Formats: sequence, C-alpha cells, structure tokens
Amino acid sequence: MANALTRLLEIAPAPSGPRRKDGDEIERGLGIGLPSDYKELIRVYGGSHWDDYLYVLEPGCPNENYDLITWAEQQAEDLEGLWEFEKKPVELAVDGARVVPWATTDNGECLYWLVLPGHEPDRWTVMVNEARGDRWEHFAVSCTQFLASALAGELRSTILSSRFPLATHEVRRIGAV
Repeated sequence: MANALTRLLEIAPAPSGPRRKDGDEIERGLGIGLPSDYKELIRVYGGSHWDDYLYVLEPGCPNENYDLITWAEQQAEDLEGLWEFEKKPVELAVDGARVVPWATTDNGECLYWLVLPGHEPDRWTVMVNEARGDRWEHFAVSCTQFLASALAGELRSTILSSRFPLATHEVRRIGAV
C-alpha cells in the first residue's frame, strides 16, 4: 500500500499547494471507514485529475462535481435501480456486497471499491464499470495500486480509454468551479 503511493509519487509528483484533509476527517464526512491507501492518496494529491482523463473523487471536494460523498449516494441509488433490469456483476452475488465509487473518467466510466461483508477497508479491491453499459472488470488490487500500475502500463483495462495513460503523466488538483 505505501509502496503504491511511493510509486505514484515517482510516476507523477504531487501538485504543490496545501495538503488536504486527514483520514479521520474524510471518514467522518462519508460515515464509513475507508482504505488507508486512499486516505493517504487524498492527503497527498487531494481530489485530482490524472492524465486529462481520470478524476479521483474526494469527500468535500472543492469542486462539488467530484465530491465522493455525493457520488456514493447517487451511485448507490442509480445502481439499485439499474439492477432491477440488468444482472449484477458476479462479484456482487454475495449478500451484503456493494460498490462505492472512488474515481470517474471524462467518458463517464466509474471506478469502485468492491466492499464485501466482513472485509476491512484495506482489503477492498477495484471494479471498473463502462459508462453506458453493463460491462464490469474486477482487479484484485487497492485503488493506489490500480492507479500506479495503470500509469506504469502494467495493468490494462479494456473498459478505460486506450489513450489512458498518457506517455508523460499529468496530475492536478481539482479546484472549485
């Protein structure tokens, strides 16, 4: 986990500026525990835009369009309605399993944590859902490991844009609109 953040910092140094919220403040805003690697990612990078494509959501983000709390509420409601008509991904077949968004893209794809009953947040893995369809991918890695491996070209999603990542990485904090 710490190694993934170290790799991220090597791949794409954090933007300068004030540090963001601490982990306890993030969890209070959302009302659930969160993976420690995500809390550290937000502390270092904040809500952020990666390679002109992927947005890491942040609780209380200065740009309300990328607020993790709002996204979590909306996605939970939208997915419950969707699954009345479409089949849930096999990873969600376990009673009490759910997904919580942690990132989105310019195209509307969404990256989620797979939250399984009895699994502590540091064991949550990543699921990717296509923008306007029922395709899902599961990656048995943390969110920072997913991001570091995707940026390094070691992990490929068939759902995310083939133009992601860029050859030269760019990351910037998401500011107020």
